[in-house]
Amino acid sequence: MLRLEGVTKSFAGKHAVDNATLTVPVGQMVGVIGRSGAGKSTLLRMINRLGDPTSGRILFGDTDVTALRGRPLRAWRARCAMIFQQFNLAGRLDVLTNVLMGRAFHMPPSRALLKMWTDEEKAQALSALESLDMARMAGQRAETLSGGQQQRVAIARALVQEPDIVLADEPIASLDPRNTKVVMDALQHINRHLGITVICNLHSLDLARGYCDRLVGMSAGRVVFDDAPAALTDATARDLYGLEAGDVIGHAPPMALPAGAQPGFALAGS
Repeated sequence: MLRLEGVTKSFAGKHAVDNATLTVPVGQMVGVIGRSGAGKSTLLRMINRLGDPTSGRILFGDTDVTALRGRPLRAWRARCAMIFQQFNLAGRLDVLTNVLMGRAFHMPPSRALLKMWTDEEKAQALSALESLDMARMAGQRAETLSGGQQQRVAIARALVQEPDIVLADEPIASLDPRNTKVVMDALQHINRHLGITVICNLHSLDLARGYCDRLVGMSAGRVVFDDAPAALTDATARDLYGLEAGDVIGHAPPMALPAGAQPGFALAGS
């Protein structure tokens, strides 16, 4: 279980995240919603410890994540995989190598630097790519892929970390509708069929309502809504988004999968 206890992050005296307190059970898919600048990305980066809280604690089980340093912190970042809006792939490297970089958390830095992957690790990376219909592109340079394809490679890289939690920071912000569906289906599949907790920053309420078990709404750095998607009324959404509400409020989430449904791919062995 992930717990945030009074977590605050300040920049130049201004709170980007202000006294956030949350409990996320294992296996939940949580959508973090709110307008730009609400603190969503800062919150996820603190959970991964890419940024340190100014005050408060982040705990996972009995582990105080905010106290980790050195090798234990590196181990936490392996358990808490991060997927970014801009993919963060090495464009000149091939797809398979980009995915294998997710194994770097589990090996000495020297072996990762020399790209000394075992056959087992290569098979694991290919399996992750196959689950996302990307194995045929394993030898292709990442910079030649479309945005949706690159994001699927980033998800495969996260999978080979063997994480307990996947944090996705606006993973579909730059994608077209078709690739948006592919990526969101992939995240939902990881959550439902592998039991991995997924926390995903989303701008679209249609997507958040359709894919997530729970929504956390942020405004000016504070958590102002925390409930099931059905409890998010249009009035509450307008309070969250203000003048942006008309762009994000929707009622029919056409991209969502019904409970128990299979997306258009399956992870090897699942």
